[in-house]
Amino acid sequence: MSGLRIALLNAAHDGDHTRRNFRREVDADLVEYNVTDRELPEAMAFDACIVTGSRASVYWDEPWIMDLKRYVGDAVESGLPCLGVCYGHQLLADVLGGSVESMDEYEIGYRTVEQDGENALLADVDDEFTVFTTHSDRVVEAPPGATVFARNDYGIHGFRKGDVFAVQFHPEYDMETAREVSTGKDDILPDEKLQRVLDGITAENYAAACEAKRLFDNFTQYVRHQRRHSREATAADD
Repeated sequence: MSGLRIALLNAAHDGDHTRRNFRREVDADLVEYNVTDRELPEAMAFDACIVTGSRASVYWDEPWIMDLKRYVGDAVESGLPCLGVCYGHQLLADVLGGSVESMDEYEIGYRTVEQDGENALLADVDDEFTVFTTHSDRVVEAPPGATVFARNDYGIHGFRKGDVFAVQFHPEYDMETAREVSTGKDDILPDEKLQRVLDGITAENYAAACEAKRLFDNFTQYVRHQRRHSREATAADD
């Protein structure tokens, strides 16, 4: 354990897979909040926060989404490092002044994403890398002042603004989650597309996608650095 204490803002309505995946991948003490039930931290007493995926859309007018946006906005304002994944990517973009819209289709399955310049979050990840994706909304305009660092033909897959990092893809997924999420869309996806996605959930593709999991270690390393810098600055002022 890294000694970090991170708020896991779980926006999945059925959060078991999300909980398991993030607890496996993130080297920190994760304090979970089921934000769809309007659970949120009462304070910013964390080293960072992570906003997970969700089947919701950030532009829905639901009380829990409004609550989450307010908390995340306050967290960013306070200087708390944040990581957004999929829905979290879109929510952070929205909170910071970017634009999110429906694609009227799904990007789903193992896909290729390209890095767009150097970024600390994707250090030691190839310029082109494999990821699992599942989303029907996308960030069409990054927040003002943000740097876009990952894209594919569906659009923006990663941006950074200050201490905020966000990715559209799901680096935390294991094969079990990929299969369950995909089969859960059998009433949305055409049979042929769904079968192609399921056929692509292979050990080979999963192994390739594991490269992107490095971003969790990169994020926690960044958070540790920021915490150390903050403590040194505080000590210098005393």
